[in-house]
Amino acid sequence: MRSPLPDFPWDRLIPDKERAAAHQDGIVDLSVGTPVDPTPEVVRAALCDAADAPGYPQTYGTPRLREAAVGYLERRFGLSGLDPDAVLPTVGSKEFVAWLPTMLGLGPGDVVVIPETAYPTYAVGAQIAGCTVVPADSTFALGPEQVKLVWLNSPSNPTGRILPAAHLAKVVAWARERNVLVASDECYAEFGWDEHPVSVLDPEVCGGSHDNLLAVHSLSKRSNLAGYRAGFVTGDSACVQELLAVRKHAGMMVPAPVQAAMIAALSDDTHVDEQRARYAARREVLREAFTAAGFEVDHSEGSLYLWATRGEPCMDTVRWCAELGILVTPGDFYGTAGARHVRVAFTATDERVTAAASRLRGTRDRG
Repeated sequence: MRSPLPDFPWDRLIPDKERAAAHQDGIVDLSVGTPVDPTPEVVRAALCDAADAPGYPQTYGTPRLREAAVGYLERRFGLSGLDPDAVLPTVGSKEFVAWLPTMLGLGPGDVVVIPETAYPTYAVGAQIAGCTVVPADSTFALGPEQVKLVWLNSPSNPTGRILPAAHLAKVVAWARERNVLVASDECYAEFGWDEHPVSVLDPEVCGGSHDNLLAVHSLSKRSNLAGYRAGFVTGDSACVQELLAVRKHAGMMVPAPVQAAMIAALSDDTHVDEQRARYAARREVLREAFTAAGFEVDHSEGSLYLWATRGEPCMDTVRWCAELGILVTPGDFYGTAGARHVRVAFTATDERVTAAASRLRGTRDRG
């Protein structure tokens, strides 16, 4: 039986990856936003100290973990009115994105709205539940659609776009008028470069009420914990409790040692600032190099990506880069609106970023 889901998009990049790998100085893989820097020592120590964990962990997470998440959001984003009882740990953020429509009980006939240029898992999660997916960046475009869930993502993957508070507030007001749930993927919230990211739970956006709102956070990027699978969601207390009930039945539990590591990560800001500085430096090097090589960089005011174009079909750009030993992601992985862009991740090591920049400058010198 064939799955109704689309083919995994990165499989399409295998020939280009092989072409890039044939470069005499090796491949520079800028196609996936995978952290490459060490997991902070404070986090690893907490994980080791909690390694003796013979019992089952709590699906709800420990009180200390939920309080640490609230403290983090208060310190880093100035949020207020947060309730530790409305925090739910997740096994990374991707599983939550993929299973949210199903956990909400959505199905055929229900509409899930995603950004026009979007992380593919928003659509995949809706398809798993049998929902109808509608890409739209404006509520005006939805017309009479009976929407049940709206996904927001700011800073955006792949475009790096940061949505202003006024835009977010309009979406929240529209959703509340129709009793629609808004889920905001804020896993890149620590990485605003040209603009300051605003949470959907910010009072300027939500008016001090978290009704109809969920904010999804990940520790993968901010703390180099992608291998730990650590995230959390918070917002509408009643909705969180419904999700908790489902997750208890399904056994969706964050391992106890990982919960301890999350407490350490959420309680320490120093390592986040250090990692942010690393990414800022890599971003500057790559932005200058791609621009000098004739690319135009659009949006990209946040996240860990450059949204770049040469004014041609994205696969032509992918192949041009692969000839330089640089692997980037075609923009059409994220929807038809990205058909003439590529996504460039700046999560590679300093050495590989420098190598990519040198190769790109070489094309300018030859031109």
